[in-house]
Amino acid sequence: MAGKTTSEQKVKVPQRVKMMRKMWAMADAKRDEGLKEPEDVEKFRNLSYGPFGDSNLLDVYRPVKQAGQTLPVIVNVHGGGYFYGDKELYRFYSMHLAQFGFAVVNFNYRLAPEHKFPAPLEDTMAVFAWIAEHAKEYGLDRKHVFMVGDSAGAQLVSQFACIWTNKAYAKLFGFTVPKGIRLCGISLACGLYELRPGLTAPNNDIMLDYLGDMSMAQDERTEILAYITKDYPSTYVFSSVYDSLKAECRPFAAFLRKKGIMVSSRIYGRKEDTEAMHVFHVNLRLPIGERCNKDQIAFFRQRIKQG
Repeated sequence: MAGKTTSEQKVKVPQRVKMMRKMWAMADAKRDEGLKEPEDVEKFRNLSYGPFGDSNLLDVYRPVKQAGQTLPVIVNVHGGGYFYGDKELYRFYSMHLAQFGFAVVNFNYRLAPEHKFPAPLEDTMAVFAWIAEHAKEYGLDRKHVFMVGDSAGAQLVSQFACIWTNKAYAKLFGFTVPKGIRLCGISLACGLYELRPGLTAPNNDIMLDYLGDMSMAQDERTEILAYITKDYPSTYVFSSVYDSLKAECRPFAAFLRKKGIMVSSRIYGRKEDTEAMHVFHVNLRLPIGERCNKDQIAFFRQRIKQG
């Protein structure tokens, strides 16, 4: 596995980032206001998976009725433009996924601009190393592991899946993929699937906060699509009618199909569904979000049936 990222330097956080973190936190608090953690899910909290303190903590959620059983795994990679978010903001969503009969791993990763690319990918790889080591202790089925991610999390999942399935690409990062884990499928929500500053980012400041500077456009590690092969995992990719990144969904699905990868894609909602916005499915109060989450689970269960 790669050593410490070079991003561990003291970085002055721009005022616009501080403001967005505050505004987004208020919006997420309103989304989850009044929600209570389900009693039918057991929680293992704040487990350390790496050397970076609070940034390297994870939770495991499992259905109580299946205590002691080995369960298929969903790893959740949270969104937030690379600069915002943590596992606490996704605990209700992740616990909800656990209620479908999965062990869900929900984790923090290091954020921009304090930590640059590829810090979140390094942390995700460390989570998978933790799963490989602790699978028996927490009843994790290493042969049936899935990933979900939305927004920036979707980009991270899509890139991580490329790293996982292409040794040449993993080598560019200095990663060693843990043995004994099978990544069976991924679900990508409302994401951006290329990583080029000044080219595909809807907010170039956010992308540069994460990547560092425009020179990263020449870094081979940002040429993700060039390294996707037929070994890429089965993919569910979706968006919604009022998602700001809706235009990214179908082209990426089409690209994967041309590579011979099993893909299912969908744009949720109709014109009258004004709640069908960016990462709508994380809002557990929305019927359209519940429908979407059931579709994700059905996609994963089909992959399990296929072996």
